[in-house]
Amino acid sequence: MAAALTALALSRLLGPWNTGAGPAYRELAEVVRLLILDGRIPLDTALPSERSLSSALAVSRTTVTAAYSSLREQGFLSSGQGSRGRTRIPELTPFGRSLYGPQPQATGPLTAPGLTVPEGLIDLAYSAMPASGEVVHRAFAAALTELPALLPGFGYDALGLPPLRQAIADRYSAAGVPTHAGQIMVTSGAQHALTIIIRTLADRQDRILVEHPSYPNALDAVRAARCRPVPVPFTESGWDMPALESTLAQQRPKLAYVVPDFHNPTGMIMPDHHRRRLVRAAAAAGTVLVADETLRELNLDGIASTPLAGFSNAVVSVGSLSKSHWGGLRTGWIRASEPMIQRFAAARTTLDLGGPIMEQLAAAHLVRALDEPLPALLGTLRGNRAALLALLQEHLPEWEAARPTGGLSVWCRLPAPISTALTVIAPDYGIRLAAGPRFGIGGAFERYLRLPFTLPPDKLEAAVLALRAAQDRLDAAPQLRRSLTQAPAVAIA
Repeated sequence: MAAALTALALSRLLGPWNTGAGPAYRELAEVVRLLILDGRIPLDTALPSERSLSSALAVSRTTVTAAYSSLREQGFLSSGQGSRGRTRIPELTPFGRSLYGPQPQATGPLTAPGLTVPEGLIDLAYSAMPASGEVVHRAFAAALTELPALLPGFGYDALGLPPLRQAIADRYSAAGVPTHAGQIMVTSGAQHALTIIIRTLADRQDRILVEHPSYPNALDAVRAARCRPVPVPFTESGWDMPALESTLAQQRPKLAYVVPDFHNPTGMIMPDHHRRRLVRAAAAAGTVLVADETLRELNLDGIASTPLAGFSNAVVSVGSLSKSHWGGLRTGWIRASEPMIQRFAAARTTLDLGGPIMEQLAAAHLVRALDEPLPALLGTLRGNRAALLALLQEHLPEWEAARPTGGLSVWCRLPAPISTALTVIAPDYGIRLAAGPRFGIGGAFERYLRLPFTLPPDKLEAAVLALRAAQDRLDAAPQLRRSLTQAPAVAIA
């Protein structure tokens, strides 16, 4: 049954929303938008009727009607029958415009000195690069010539095409982790891989250790499986190994999900001596260690490290072509022991019957020639990283932005807990953000914001100037800032 929110429950979530900083309907709409963006109101949840909410909030029904209408125009509420629309996130066209109505109307100045808002939104919520065009095109052209030989078959293979599995295995072997094709299962991206792993190895209410902060979609996968995330915070210098070891020993989680290579969102890399300690602690606790390696190839500073599976064959590794080549390929994989791969294959049949053949044929070519596009890609990312850090230093010097050694983004510490407030008003300034709390549990990381350096320098400059203007607006209107950040977080069980 689809979720529904009562008027009393929504009233508690809203908190002190009516500050008098603007029209009541606009304040109500902005705080509800905040709650949706930050995951505090789940998607596809029916909001209370206008009548019941107006009674619970002691405001006129006209105020609630206008707020709901604003949310529908912005694409955060479906046009359901009556007043009980369902929450949603606006879908964007390639040009950044909402498919569900006009963009949010500005409630403050849209321009600042030196700022020109480009047509459409500059999307800083996603940390991904466009396709490495010619390389991907050649791979699909080659795949098209190979496809006829496979057409007499059924086209279903839960493990993946043998040539692709062998190519992936060879990459691990070349990295010092001897691997054969029987230890590889091809998936429809890294998120699909993680879903299969959790479904196979964890039951409802099982504990899963996660880094804090962590990759939002991984946290979503843990929640979707009705498992209990056990967060272990980072220190300023990286992984807190004593905390990881004690948590593993005391909590004995079923799984531990980590991103040791250019961690998302901090960009940090786990040194080998920490990897060795982590593997030992997980083994002692009986915890299956899951290593997300989707960013491993984006080694901007050439730091040497050993894949986590190099310390134990019990480690389950997840990889993908989405960051090195293109997210649209939807090709990922799992590397594990052969008996574990067979378990994953059996569980997968309840989700799908295998990946698309053309993409796998093309992916085999891309994996075998993985080093071809990397030098140009890494060069571009280094230039973008330098440009973003310089722009932040010039225009937002009060932000603390640590220089990442790899990956695709910078994790910024803000001067105040305004991450969600910035996210809410960002579309007014032509940009789209992912609030810091999306990377944590229980509303943490309001003082942080992830900024990808996947865009060219000119767009990064426009984005940073927009951020400067948005922060100036919040600084000039403390009541508005409070109204956008005081909504209480929903605890995650």
